Amino acid sequence: MKRVTGIGGIFFKCDDPEKQKEWYEKHLGIQSGEYGATFEWREKENPDQIAHTAWSLFKADSKYFFPSTKPFMFNYRVENLSELLKVLKEEGVTVVGEIEEFEFGKFGWILDPEGNKIELWEPMDENY
Repeated sequence: MKRVTGIGGIFFKCDDPEKQKEWYEKHLGIQSGEYGATFEWREKENPDQIAHTAWSLFKADSKYFFPSTKPFMFNYRVENLSELLKVLKEEGVTVVGEIEEFEFGKFGWILDPEGNKIELWEPMDENY
């Protein structure tokens, strides 16, 4: 079973998301909207398939990363999220919450040994 297949997104907290967005656009050329930026790329095994990586800023007091107290969260692309979470739980990994499904994919969360929350995403890139 494949586990992580790529980076799905990079999320971090900041005091002033709008000011940060302006800085990243001016100095690094990252144009972002309400939910951040999206980088498109092609899958190696299926070059006709467009895939996505998200980049998003959250307010410093956001609870989205809870129970982690860290100011960042990585999102990893996975295949078969349900089965992977089952295996991870059997391996003693802390699973946070329940799987959530949206038109652009399924999401699940785990904690690493240092309390970093990790978002696992089984994408539906064609709906992104």
